Amino acid sequence: MSSLITEDEISHESELLWLEDINGLDYVRQSLDRLPTRKGRPAYHRDGRMVGYALLDPATKPSPSSGTFRRRVFWLLPHDRDTQPEGLYAKGAPAEAVDPRTLGPRVRGYKTERSEGGPPSTAMRELGITLPL
Repeated sequence: MSSLITEDEISHESELLWLEDINGLDYVRQSLDRLPTRKGRPAYHRDGRMVGYALLDPATKPSPSSGTFRRRVFWLLPHDRDTQPEGLYAKGAPAEAVDPRTLGPRVRGYKTERSEGGPPSTAMRELGITLPL
């Protein structure tokens, strides 16, 4: 989903609020959720846990059709690397995941070697390829 989030969709963000220390997280999942308000902690209806969310500028207009606001929510699932380091995402990361240290208000964020689960491969180093993707 991170590749589907455009700068235009997050151009009204004023702040990102973190519910956990992101320095210990290799990645977070991000999505754009339709929420009833510009500010405040949104309700969370996924498995796992919400680790952060965006606040919007007061001048942000709601969607004319739904009356809702599109806000980013950052979250992790029970099988993500922070709770299962040797599990499904020991190497690699979900499509919607980004390194939380690359995020900011109005900044999409991106994957890094850390978010992908380790140092670059020998082939990547030989070709001079580095992440972000």
